[in-house]
Amino acid sequence: QVQLEESGGGLVQAGGSLRLSCAASGFIVRDKAAGWYRQAPGKLRELVARISNSDTDYADSVKGRFTISRDNAKNTVYLQMNSLRPEDTAVYYCAAGAFPALRVGVADYWGQGTQVTVSS
Repeated sequence: QVQLEESGGGLVQAGGSLRLSCAASGFIVRDKAAGWYRQAPGKLRELVARISNSDTDYADSVKGRFTISRDNAKNTVYLQMNSLRPEDTAVYYCAAGAFPALRVGVADYWGQGTQVTVSS
């Protein structure tokens, strides 16, 4: 059974850091690209970052603050979030699929999401 399970969300003050984890089961993470998305209340889901075997890509709003990485031995994808801002508050989802398709929100697999709340 294919599953993506996010963890690491929570409440943090502005300027703080969180690291989100996305543990994959039922498939091998290195065989697919992976991405992190977020959706704030009343807003559309947006791509935050994506990673393939050879490339990474970030939304302009998180460049220089967020880092996506992958540990193939643990079959896990991470999102390190630094210098968090209140506008980063959202439910964060991980996904896996083809690198080009992730850019437009198309993925083979999705996680259930983890809440990140940044207080001012």
